[in-house]
Amino acid sequence: MTENTQQTPDSTPGLPTQYAPAAVEGPLYERWVERGYFEADAKSDKEPYTIVIPPPNVTGSLHLGHAFEHTLIDALTRRKRMQGYEVLWQPGMDHAGIATQNVVERELAKEGKSRHDLGREAFVERVWQWKAESGGQISGQMRRLGDGVAWSRERFTMDEGLSKAVQTIFKKLYDDELIYRAERIINWCPRCLTAISDIEVEYQDDDGELVSIRYGEGDASIVVATTRAETMLGDTAVAVHPEDERYKHLVGTEIELPLTGRRIPVVADEHVDPEFGTGAVKVTPAHDPNDFEIGRRHDLPSITVLDEHGVITAHGPFLGLDRFEARSAIVGALRAESRIVAEKRPYTHSVGHCSRCKTTLEPRQSMQWWVKTAPLAKAAADAVRDGKVKIHPQEMEKRYFDWVDNLHDWCISRQLWWGHRIPVWYGPDGEMVCVGPDEQPPAGEGWHQETDVLDTWFSSGLWPFSTLGWPEKTESVEKFYPNSVLVTGYDILFFWVVRMMMFGLYAMDGTPPFHTIALHGMVRDQFGKKMSKSFGNAVNPLDWMDKYGSDAVRFTLARGANPGVDVPIGEDWVQGSRNFANKIWNATRFAMMNGATVEGELPPVEQMSATDRWIMSRLNATVAEVDAHYDDYQFAKLSDALFHFAWDEVFDWYVELSKTTFMAGGEQAKVSARVLGEVLDVTLKLLHPVVPFVTETLWTTLTGKESVVIADWPKAVSVPGAEAPGGFRDTAAEAEIEQLQQVITEVRRFRADQGLQPGQRVPARLDLAGTTLAAHEDAIRQLLRLQPAEDGFQATATLPIAGATVALDLSGTIDVEAERKRLTKALAAAEKEKAQATAKLGNEAFLAKAAEVAVEKIRTRLATAESDIERISAQLASLPGA
Repeated sequence: MTENTQQTPDSTPGLPTQYAPAAVEGPLYERWVERGYFEADAKSDKEPYTIVIPPPNVTGSLHLGHAFEHTLIDALTRRKRMQGYEVLWQPGMDHAGIATQNVVERELAKEGKSRHDLGREAFVERVWQWKAESGGQISGQMRRLGDGVAWSRERFTMDEGLSKAVQTIFKKLYDDELIYRAERIINWCPRCLTAISDIEVEYQDDDGELVSIRYGEGDASIVVATTRAETMLGDTAVAVHPEDERYKHLVGTEIELPLTGRRIPVVADEHVDPEFGTGAVKVTPAHDPNDFEIGRRHDLPSITVLDEHGVITAHGPFLGLDRFEARSAIVGALRAESRIVAEKRPYTHSVGHCSRCKTTLEPRQSMQWWVKTAPLAKAAADAVRDGKVKIHPQEMEKRYFDWVDNLHDWCISRQLWWGHRIPVWYGPDGEMVCVGPDEQPPAGEGWHQETDVLDTWFSSGLWPFSTLGWPEKTESVEKFYPNSVLVTGYDILFFWVVRMMMFGLYAMDGTPPFHTIALHGMVRDQFGKKMSKSFGNAVNPLDWMDKYGSDAVRFTLARGANPGVDVPIGEDWVQGSRNFANKIWNATRFAMMNGATVEGELPPVEQMSATDRWIMSRLNATVAEVDAHYDDYQFAKLSDALFHFAWDEVFDWYVELSKTTFMAGGEQAKVSARVLGEVLDVTLKLLHPVVPFVTETLWTTLTGKESVVIADWPKAVSVPGAEAPGGFRDTAAEAEIEQLQQVITEVRRFRADQGLQPGQRVPARLDLAGTTLAAHEDAIRQLLRLQPAEDGFQATATLPIAGATVALDLSGTIDVEAERKRLTKALAAAEKEKAQATAKLGNEAFLAKAAEVAVEKIRTRLATAESDIERISAQLASLPGA
């Protein structure tokens, strides 16, 4: 640290009086990187633990979803590193095909140029130049967050090694006849002029129109409904269900297609739903995926009537019109011929849009390259069914199987210039040659390479092994494949995850790319709404890091991370996490000022007070709980357990209860100081994976050691003289301190109810006979501001708590009659709550229908009401004149 280190009289050596994240985080992270803590050694004999970063787009910047996912991965890898594993968190970025091309094309447009002005080679060179200058800003932002990635291994999906992996697997799939070229229906973007993958389709409800059109004449007519009237120019049939009696007489005949002069057949196909609309559908094989399949089954011609820009190509009055202009013109022409039977507008329906440019997409028949997914998808499904790969949470398995068991062939070609160019060459006489990475492409007149590039998901599907040097048999492949776990969002389960499963099993001799798929949800705002710039609720995590520190952002995100469930987050929650970081700082400073130390062995159990034994027992319980939650990917639960242990039990109870011991000094103070040092040592280690910066600063100051990053992960602590399997536990001490907490909590509540100031001293007489609390009288009096009873003591309130009695003299401090009225009113409210809860639980109809969680909530209300009645009744009885 270089700032704020001037010592004040109450300072702890090495620790400023206040925690300043901005002064700590940057230098700490660079120190970690310089010392190589995050690097992974393939020659190590340690057990490997491997996680890949879901590669962010080179065009991207750190958004809250990235920060969330990276926090979870970083927590896992930091813990495993402390547990002695050889940890590889593999970093890198995706070339992001269409997104990156669009960025550079927009830059060119500012110069009044297009990519065609430059030509392919110069344009690609321009993209590489942009990447070098502007791409990859997310790397710096990852450092801000504290990502412990192996930076020396950073990869890019277009770098030389990964490009070789792409060409290798393409060639292997092609030779195995799992890649082929064919005309199919694809998602086409008329703006980006390329096919796009399903993941790049954004569906939204648009206001359109639904028009019902009469084809044919008289008894030989059929009414069809459509939202895309412009495509009727490419209709080649009308389809009805084979069992639909209304149209059986027309099946096999031909009817006239309006505006075209063509006659088209009526076909029977089981795809048609006779209950929907008129039970008849227009069939446009070139512009609809379902119609394409109907066309194949009935050997229908396929007529393309829209070009790649979405402009009408059919000869006639509509030639050259944009698709939306043509829609209006065609409906008008049909209306003039009295062909429009019904019109509904606005008609709201779901329409696919390009996620990059928001253009309405067109289903379009096109010659493309495809992966035959059936055998690959079966292997991916079997790996999960056979238990080779576990999906967490398990309920997500159904979604996985629903997708992978019904996977269609995958369109892998894109009509772009930026990306992995398909390694196929065409000859002058129709030859087609696929070229591997170590092969020379055919040369000579008429030979040329395929112009299309591969879908981005093709190269990112190789990520778990291409980043390790595959197809070479590298030490890294041997050491770090397969990955231990994949941590990613459920939203790309169907796309990225499935592709990695298919390619990993195929390329790596049946070994899946990871043992576990741990799925998390999406980050939403505090009201559960999706974050979006258009909604005005998007958050730049860097702003929160600047304001509250990276630890606060990380802890907030981890504390909301329940497996597979969306995470709501608001700024006030980050403020709360900042307060937690400050609490850790201030409490550790206080402890060290009072002599907390890790020097020497732990004192034997017989020298420890009940408070010491209690906190050691609770410490071991927390170690076990945190480990169990980590192993189950329950980040919210482990964060919550750490929060309550650190704040409530260590800082609010143990430190407070120990103050009288420290003030008294002597041997017992030395024992408690060593216990407190041990508790802080372990607690800071447990907290480190989630809040790395503040814990590193405090732990190194407390222990004098190099770094908590490379410290040993805590195990259950043994106490001399009380060794036991699984570490020290003392249920008797836990019960004793629980009684003590109950006394202090109830008297504090009573004082607050009376309106007494926290520091106001009150005469009291304590009867602790028959309890284990006698040894804690000094602590009770100190924490509750209770002074000894003197002559003239008058017990105006007597509180029976946990077998003890606390008698207070409140004369002159409260209005007895006003207090009696207040308590009487509170008692009536508690009795009413009890009656309502009792009635609910006695209602058989309610119990039969209500969910167990609802019933349990009523039971909790009843227990609380009964407890309140007992407490308030005791307070009323203790008032003078009762």
